[in-house]
Amino acid sequence: MMSWDENIHRVVPYVPGEQPVGEGIIKLNTNENPYPPAPGVEKALREVADEYALMRKYPDPDAAMLIDALSKFYGVPDESIFVGVGSDDVLAMSFLTFFDSDKPLLFPDITYSFYEVWADLFRIPHKQIPLRDDFTIDPEAYMQFNGGIVIANPNAPTSLYLDVNSIEKIIAANQDSVVIIDEAYIDFGGTSALPLIRKYDNLLVVQTFSKSRSMAGARVGVAFGSPKLISYLKDVKFSINSYTMSQDVIRIGAAAASLSDKNYFEDVVQRIIKTREEAAIRLRGLGFKVLDSSTNFLFVTHPGHDAADIYLALKDRNIYVRYFNKPRINDHLRITIGTPEEMESLYAALTEITGA
Repeated sequence: MMSWDENIHRVVPYVPGEQPVGEGIIKLNTNENPYPPAPGVEKALREVADEYALMRKYPDPDAAMLIDALSKFYGVPDESIFVGVGSDDVLAMSFLTFFDSDKPLLFPDITYSFYEVWADLFRIPHKQIPLRDDFTIDPEAYMQFNGGIVIANPNAPTSLYLDVNSIEKIIAANQDSVVIIDEAYIDFGGTSALPLIRKYDNLLVVQTFSKSRSMAGARVGVAFGSPKLISYLKDVKFSINSYTMSQDVIRIGAAAASLSDKNYFEDVVQRIIKTREEAAIRLRGLGFKVLDSSTNFLFVTHPGHDAADIYLALKDRNIYVRYFNKPRINDHLRITIGTPEEMESLYAALTEITGA
């Protein structure tokens, strides 16, 4: 007799960073923004108490308030915008929508590890393209037979940015398949590929409110593409769950409010960039090799100390960074940029650990 579990679709799940709880913890392991969201977000959330009755009603499936705010902020028509529950939701929906082919989906061998999980989950044939020895992406490697391409730019966990001309070269050479550029960290360095959606109808650009807009807990993601591409994405979304975001004032309104304060947004981004550049100098002074980051984190290695040992030693001191026990990067650590005060605590701990 067959057992019911023989028909289970088994996958190796994505493993998120640790979420420690307690006093005195310095959390530099999940690329969260160390600063609060824009003041308008707080105002929008305070209104929840006055509108709790909305919870009994379904939210707007089109998230019109947020779509309108995004349209005005980015100068993109409504029909070229798709929103979801974080960029993970947007990306997963995109994998399900656009990669229904016997041809392999291409993405780097070192990148956001959720890509492989989704490919396995949705039974999408895929091929991982090795990064160069210096962890940069080779555009020429994507000029091959494929059923789609996904590139995180800047890439994670390497922190490296690929110039937009090279990105366009990849898109232009693959116009018979959908190319997704995952720009979760684009606000911290580089030029977005967003303007290219007017030129290439096979391009989907995905961004998130989790990083530069300090709203990881709200789970708001967005995709930009040609109206045709977005319409296909919506067809799949509405075939699964039309109501995937909370009532307007709770999530949609808060996200829209964050777009209205451009000065605050730019100030926070610049503060993180400034701390990042200072951190790179300080860590190099402690003997670390640090890649030139275009993100809100640094990817580092120490030639004289094992990365796993440093990770555990920091954890013993209530400082959490990210360690990936994976081929090619198991000698590296990913360190999120915190406040200047948090970073000083990190430097002090690393000085003690490395004996620098």
